[in-house]
Amino acid sequence: MAEFSFEVIENCGSLSESGKGWKKEIKLISWNGKEPKYDIREWSPDGDKMGKGVTLSKSEMRELKKLLEAMDLED
Repeated sequence: MAEFSFEVIENCGSLSESGKGWKKEIKLISWNGKEPKYDIREWSPDGDKMGKGVTLSKSEMRELKKLLEAMDLED
């Protein structure tokens, strides 16, 4: 597997937490020294391990926000 680096620029918030303490979080991350992007994935309690996730540019995050606002998420 190829080496990679990341730097957490901002922890935007937590969406949920599993029984084992892993948190699904939204963070602003610079991957391999590139421009920071928004990232949604699960992180281990100590922050050393991560699950699979999705990385979004600022414009993609804006589009996601529009889509979520247009959805009827009421129970």
